[in-house]
Amino acid sequence: MGARTLLVEKNGALGGTTTVAGVALPGLFHAWGQQIISGIGWELVRRAVDITAGTFPDFSQWQLPHFKLQVPVDPAIYACVLDEAVANSGVDLLLHSMVGDVEFRGDHWAVLLCLKEGLAPITASRLIDATGDADVVGRAGLERFVSTHRQPGTPMVRFGGYDPSALNFNALDSARTEAVREGALELSDMLVFDSPMRKFLNNRGENCIHIPGATGGSSAERTSAELAGRRAVLRIYEFLKRQPGLEGLTIDRWATETGIRESCTIDGIARITADDYVSGRRWPDGVSYSFYPIDIHSPDGDGVRIEPLEYGTFPTIPRGAMVPRENGHLVVAGRAVAGDQAANSAYRVQASCMAMGQAAGAMAVLAARNGTQIQDVPIDHIRDELYRSGAIVPERPGAPTADGSHSRATLAASSSRT
Repeated sequence: MGARTLLVEKNGALGGTTTVAGVALPGLFHAWGQQIISGIGWELVRRAVDITAGTFPDFSQWQLPHFKLQVPVDPAIYACVLDEAVANSGVDLLLHSMVGDVEFRGDHWAVLLCLKEGLAPITASRLIDATGDADVVGRAGLERFVSTHRQPGTPMVRFGGYDPSALNFNALDSARTEAVREGALELSDMLVFDSPMRKFLNNRGENCIHIPGATGGSSAERTSAELAGRRAVLRIYEFLKRQPGLEGLTIDRWATETGIRESCTIDGIARITADDYVSGRRWPDGVSYSFYPIDIHSPDGDGVRIEPLEYGTFPTIPRGAMVPRENGHLVVAGRAVAGDQAANSAYRVQASCMAMGQAAGAMAVLAARNGTQIQDVPIDHIRDELYRSGAIVPERPGAPTADGSHSRATLAASSSRT
């Protein structure tokens, strides 16, 4: 859109949870067999899959469990694709950098960056906070909310070196129960199911570890989450290595960051409730779609509550939930947008965040260009810009419908790569 843009990234690679926290399964881009999220994020995911000659799920099989409709990507290749796209776009990029402070000065933001070489002041017309924790909102002195009982985090790890078919799961369950009783394992170390060891080992441990209390609102909280995550991995590894059939246990893959499900949300002009989300409320200022079940992981780390949406439901994300009530010169994208815990548990996933990110970019540019607050940009201008750039947008051609009549061409193009 022609705006001079600086992208500040705290890690050594772009991609966030997908690349550094090991959740290399972006989704969901489709709902009920219809594509609901496209645009920049979808094209980058698709390119990463194409490079590796990977496969896509058959999105027309919408009856499958939601996790089978996510798109596996190679995190290393995906990070390379993101580098390429950002460099070719003309965006200025700073890795290993963070925002130290921000102050609004009437018509612009004074930003203090923390770089390896020291502190660097810059100015910006508009800010986009895509930190996931509303870090920039907090530094600006704007209100953030936290749930009383936040969901646990998860260190992503994949175990190998064993044959699940050769294991005695009943004996392993008994050994696990005894290890928890003795304090060698925490109950949350392996999600509690009727046969927890069968589930854990068949999944190779992936996304099966809970870290209660793991949050990301501060460096101290992140430090605590990382240490707790690695302690859990070590406990589990040492326990498993002692069990018959697991003597050759290996760790085949490990993410350097413990994944955080829930930290802060903003005090937005609007706030998405669970009722709004599960009813597919058509917000008058909807700018993107989201699709995922309500997915609340118990704060104690001992289970997961999943509530699928009713057929034909297409939740939307309103602009108002992305704009802090106290300052309309800043927009938020990702899991920190305003919403209650249940709604947040659904819209926090990667494809939804990608759609919000593209919408946030368009809003920020239009507001800067027109010299207005983000909430004052005509919603039709935002939707038109997003539609022109390939996004699927409420109230524009290609928007999904409950009868399935939305763009069959889009669905065919998506499914042809399976």
